[in-house]
Amino acid sequence: MRTTVLGYPRIGPNRELKRALESYWDGRITRDELDQVGAGLREETWRRLAELGLDALPSNTFSLYDQVLDTAVMLGAVPERYREAEDPYFAMARGTQGLAPLRMTKWFDTNYHYLVPEISPSTVFRLDASKPVGEVRQARALGFDTRPVVLGPVTFVLLAGALERLDEVLGCYEELLSALAAEGVSWVQLDEPALVCDRTKEELEAVRTAYERLCAWPSRPSLLVAAYFGDLGEALPVLAGTPVEGIGVDLVRGSLPIELPGRTVFAGVVSGRDVWRTREAEALAALRAVRAGEVVVSTSCSLQHVPYSLAVEERLEPALRERLAFAEEKVAEVVALARLFAEGATPAPTSAAAPAGAERAEPRARSPYEVRAKAQAEHLGLPKLPITTIGSFPQTARLRAARADRSLPRASYEALVEGEIERAIRLQERLGLDVLVHGEPERNDMVQYFAEHLDGFAVTEHGWVQSYGSRCTRPPLLHGDVGRPSPITVRWARYAQSLTAKPVKGMLTGPVTIVAWSFVRDDLPLREVTFQVADAIAREVRDLEAEGISVIQVDEPALRELLPLRAAAQPSYLQWAVAAYRRATSVAADRTQIHTHLCYSDAEQIISAIDALDADVTTIESARSGALAPEGFPRGLGPGVYDIHSPRVPSAEEVEALLKAALDVLPAERLWVNPDCGLKTRTYEQVEASLANVVRATLRVREALR
Repeated sequence: MRTTVLGYPRIGPNRELKRALESYWDGRITRDELDQVGAGLREETWRRLAELGLDALPSNTFSLYDQVLDTAVMLGAVPERYREAEDPYFAMARGTQGLAPLRMTKWFDTNYHYLVPEISPSTVFRLDASKPVGEVRQARALGFDTRPVVLGPVTFVLLAGALERLDEVLGCYEELLSALAAEGVSWVQLDEPALVCDRTKEELEAVRTAYERLCAWPSRPSLLVAAYFGDLGEALPVLAGTPVEGIGVDLVRGSLPIELPGRTVFAGVVSGRDVWRTREAEALAALRAVRAGEVVVSTSCSLQHVPYSLAVEERLEPALRERLAFAEEKVAEVVALARLFAEGATPAPTSAAAPAGAERAEPRARSPYEVRAKAQAEHLGLPKLPITTIGSFPQTARLRAARADRSLPRASYEALVEGEIERAIRLQERLGLDVLVHGEPERNDMVQYFAEHLDGFAVTEHGWVQSYGSRCTRPPLLHGDVGRPSPITVRWARYAQSLTAKPVKGMLTGPVTIVAWSFVRDDLPLREVTFQVADAIAREVRDLEAEGISVIQVDEPALRELLPLRAAAQPSYLQWAVAAYRRATSVAADRTQIHTHLCYSDAEQIISAIDALDADVTTIESARSGALAPEGFPRGLGPGVYDIHSPRVPSAEEVEALLKAALDVLPAERLWVNPDCGLKTRTYEQVEASLANVVRATLRVREALR
């Protein structure tokens, strides 16, 4: 029985790619040197997968930034404005001072982000197969035959909103198949995760058309169409009705209810989305239920969503460690399952899931918004179009080094943090912001920081996963019952407020985001775990209020991210997600202004749920999407006026134009002014220049409103 994985982490076991990218962007290394780092990481991956016993290795899963961007470049879908840039690839990814980057959004329901391809009527598709072909050649020179992995044509055009251009795109894929066949490639993996979402008849017909056409191409390798993140549903019979030789099925989140005689099924029985050991008995039962010509044991999706290896984690409790499997361990599980299957073994089932905890009462309702808004206006006395930021400020190398230095006395570290807070407060006062933030210098990450202070969580030392480009996160391990043994943020909020007469926001991460950005225990319903986190956050809200903090932001940037991919499952999720948020915030008094922040451009899909959160002010990340503000939103709204993911400094004129556009759909009394996300990844120079232009633009618009 053959074994494979659909993809593998690419940032490097020690984040080598992150460091190389940042060195290249800073001008410390050349593009050739950056490419050499990439080549070394690919070689290391193939060698390690072979050592672990995998017998079918993937290639072209590596990317310097994003696999969707790679596909756009491969197909020639590079917008004209980027072609003259010094490095068009990274101009598309990050922007330049004169160019905004491509729009970025979440990859299905994961915490990975992709760049949305931009296809216009003038786009001319032209294949450049140098990357997938180059990786095949590199692997072969090292002694490895590989299966190139490419984003599938249907998913590509659907992500780009360009289904009508599928015919032209398929011409490039035909050329690609010929180029790979000429290299002696026997299998090509075409990733089609869009097929696990609800699809229209037209889109399903496009699937049939695409794969009948590609299968009819005379010179091609065998085709594996891999769908993941859920059940293929109505796309399965469509795909099965084409002559594709292989179908990849997610058997962790989905099923395979039909027989596929004569086909190779790549059975995804080891989860690529979580860090828990595979239940062998369940996985083997799923494998034995597959009726196909051949079964290949695989992962449910690429392993890029999990850390590299458990071997380097030295501080985890032994009992917890026994429950875990990172990428290397999951590859070993794939190999072991194939052996057990071949031997006809029947492992004992693992212990049954723990029973869900007792149902909690629904949270109390706050007073109506009109009552709260009046109390808050009297208490806070803010001008029209109040200016604020989302929370974090840049973190200096000195601060990061101090946080990592376990030998540093606590008093010395806290003095350093207080100095950083004062710096952020003084800068905001000098620029003329209205509601300030303390900058979060004590936090390494908006979720991990809370995980370090809550019972039921563990944090890793090296458990990094890629969020986008060079941005990596270390998701906490939510493995037990959640509790808050003591206040978490109160000490720093109290200090920041003591420095200024202006209101300083208390900064909390919402319960949905904490679970979304953690690896969550799989023995309780996610709803129940989220309610446990909400209760802990509610206690923090009470304590901040008691210290005189009158504006409290409870961020839920991941609210949209956890939305199920199928519409039928979405209402239930939104109901409990909203209930969890209100459970965390409904303890606040009327005069306490509750803010929330939401990420990425798809917020309009869940606008009724955002409304149901009942936050007094909602800030949304919209600068890249152009989706400024939903018309008629009934409470305060801050559509992001510039994109913090790019180093580019917005002009005052740009910000002014965005504010005027927002005022077309929102009354001035409800419009807030803010960047579209936290400022942690930027430099102080970029932050000061950008915020100065934001203030300048806001003052002009305020003057025009008088």
